[in-house]
Amino acid sequence: MYLIRSLLMLFLALFSANASNWLYLAKLSSVGSISDEETCEKLRGLIQRQVQICKRNVEVMDAVRRGAQLAIDECQFQFRNRRWNCSTLESVPVFGKVVTQGTREAAFVYAISAASVAFAVTRACSSGELDKCGCDRNVHGVSPEGFQWSGCSDNIAYGVAFSQSFVDVRERSKGQSSNRALMNLHNNEAGRKAILNHMRVECKCHGVSGSCEVKTCWKAMPPFRKVGNVIKEKFDGATEVELRKVGTTKVLVPRNSQFKPHTDEDLVYLDPSPDFCEHDPRTPGILGTAGRFCNKTSKAIDGCELMCCGRGFHTEEVEVVDRCSCKFHWCCYVKCKQCRKMVEMHTCR
Repeated sequence: MYLIRSLLMLFLALFSANASNWLYLAKLSSVGSISDEETCEKLRGLIQRQVQICKRNVEVMDAVRRGAQLAIDECQFQFRNRRWNCSTLESVPVFGKVVTQGTREAAFVYAISAASVAFAVTRACSSGELDKCGCDRNVHGVSPEGFQWSGCSDNIAYGVAFSQSFVDVRERSKGQSSNRALMNLHNNEAGRKAILNHMRVECKCHGVSGSCEVKTCWKAMPPFRKVGNVIKEKFDGATEVELRKVGTTKVLVPRNSQFKPHTDEDLVYLDPSPDFCEHDPRTPGILGTAGRFCNKTSKAIDGCELMCCGRGFHTEEVEVVDRCSCKFHWCCYVKCKQCRKMVEMHTCR
């Protein structure tokens, strides 16, 4: 009985963990535009429900693919100085087995992925790329100067709704209440809130010589780098949780009862992270830190002591070519010289 229960839990964990397989869309640049329903059937990484969504929303799928690439790029930027740096594989899932474990790294991947789809689809709406949606003219407000405004705002409501239907579908399709499914759904929503809670009012002045006789204002999404920064901060302060039954409902609560309950904006995780120090052939995606560049003077995670896990590091002098002595010439270009210098580079053993 114990064996059956263990196998069932493993199946549910893998079922939920593979919900990020759709990120493989970022690897499909050779396919060209996703322009017809037949292409949806050929897209690797989608479950059947996502294929159906694709067929009903073919025009949106190029935006989803851009969102997948956006998520990977932002992950690699935010984790560029960490032991695990969001390296991708040419397989599904693109981050390997790192996302099949209930770690805080998986929490970040799910949050940034859900946010990226909401962001990319909203941007496609605002740019007039999609027939099904445009900008949101129902958003209005009052400026600090007291005048009312209502312009062509980013249609974040449509982007978030599409992200929920497409990204969350694997967990929601079976009505799962496993701890990993709840973790994924929570972090997906936290990622989307990183956009919603940082929408901003932008304005443009109209008038003679740029005077503000008339001002047009609208609500816009923050730059995606800002979204990535917010989610990275939530990663740093993520809460370790466990599944608990409250009445008839299963919920995630902090494993340590002394910690304050997490909010809808926080990231949550179930399992401690591996140290990511050594290449693990049994766990695709964990490549180790051998050969990684490190900062000899830093005491943080990018420093040679922590990045190299105490194995030491190699130092070599390399020639670097930079632009220097730049001058502006009328009119209108900048001319620079090329300067060469020798710098020390440190790589982990």
